[in-house]
Amino acid sequence: MENFNKLLKERSVTYKPAGDGKIYTDPDADRAREYFRDKKPRKMVEKLTTVDTAVSEMINDGDYIGVGGFGANRIPTAVLHEIIRQKKRNLGMAGHTATHDFQLLVAGECIDRCDIAYIIGLEARGLSKVSRKAVESGAIDITEWTNAALTWRYKAAAMGISFMPVRCMLGTDTEKYSASMEMECPFTGAKYLAVPALYPDVGVIHVHRADVYGNCQIDGIMIADYDLARASKRLIITTERLIPNEVIRRDPDKTVIPYYLVDAVIEVPYGSYPGNMAYEYFSDEDHLKEWLKVENEPAELAEFMDKHIYSAKNFNEYLDKIGGMARLQELRFQENLIEK
Repeated sequence: MENFNKLLKERSVTYKPAGDGKIYTDPDADRAREYFRDKKPRKMVEKLTTVDTAVSEMINDGDYIGVGGFGANRIPTAVLHEIIRQKKRNLGMAGHTATHDFQLLVAGECIDRCDIAYIIGLEARGLSKVSRKAVESGAIDITEWTNAALTWRYKAAAMGISFMPVRCMLGTDTEKYSASMEMECPFTGAKYLAVPALYPDVGVIHVHRADVYGNCQIDGIMIADYDLARASKRLIITTERLIPNEVIRRDPDKTVIPYYLVDAVIEVPYGSYPGNMAYEYFSDEDHLKEWLKVENEPAELAEFMDKHIYSAKNFNEYLDKIGGMARLQELRFQENLIEK
C-alpha cells in the first residue's frame, strides 16, 4: 500500500484528443449546477399544460434536445409532431437510439446537428431515405458515439460531473469520429476515453403514468431515461394517463422520475403512436412502412406530412386521420394478444 500511494503522488493525468468530432453542448458541471440551482423550480406544484404551449414556451430555435424511449418504443411522438408544426429550427439532438423520432425531425427540417449512435435505420423496417440523404449531404452535422458512450454521457451529467472515463470505442473508427479525449488513469496508468457530460437544453419523455406534479412511472424498458431526466435543464413529460398523487404515494418505489425534475406535464393517450408502448399498444407497422414508402418521392412526402402533421390541429386529429380508436384498439389487442 505504501508503494501504491507513492505511485499515485508521482502520476499526473494526461489527456489528448482522440477524435475529430465536435461537442455540441457545454459539459461544464458547475455551470449546469448553477442553472439547476437558479433557474430550475423545485416546488411541488401542478405543471399541467398542453403540448403546443410546452413546445412554444420551452423549446427555442437552436436548442439541443434529448428524446426519451428506445428505437420506436415509448417515443414522445406528440411533442415531435408539434416541434415540426411550429417549425422549430436549428435544433441539436442526441441520436441515442433514434429511429422514427430522427426521421420525423429530419423530414420537418428541424435539426442541423446530432450526436449519433443509432440513426437512419428503422431497425428491421428499413432505412429512412430522407434521413440518410440529410446526413450524407452534410445538411446535418454529426459526431459519432456508441450507444453505451451516449448513455454514459447522460450518466455523467446526472452525476454532476463533466466527463466519464470509458473503455468502449478505444481503437475504433467510432473513436476517430467522436469528440472524446484519451486519458491516463491516475491510479493505474491505464488508457481510457473521457466522454463529455451531456446536458440537453430540453428533455422530452413519454411515460405510462404521471401525477399533476410530474411524478412519473414507467413500465418495461427504460434505457437512459432515468439519467436523461436528471441531465435535462428543462423536462417535458407526456403521459398515457394522469393518476392521483395518492396512487403515486402508495407505491413510491415505482417513481422513476420525481416531480422536481419536471417542468411540464401533458396527458396524451396513445402519445407514442406509431411507436410501441409496452403493455399498452403495439407499433403501427403499416403506418411506419407508409412513412418509408413516401420518402422515395419528395412530393409524396410533402403531401403526407401536410395531411398528417401540418393540417392536423393537434395529436388527436392525427390519430383520427390514421383510423382513430378503431385502429388504436387493434394495436392494443395486438400488444396484449387479446382475441377480438
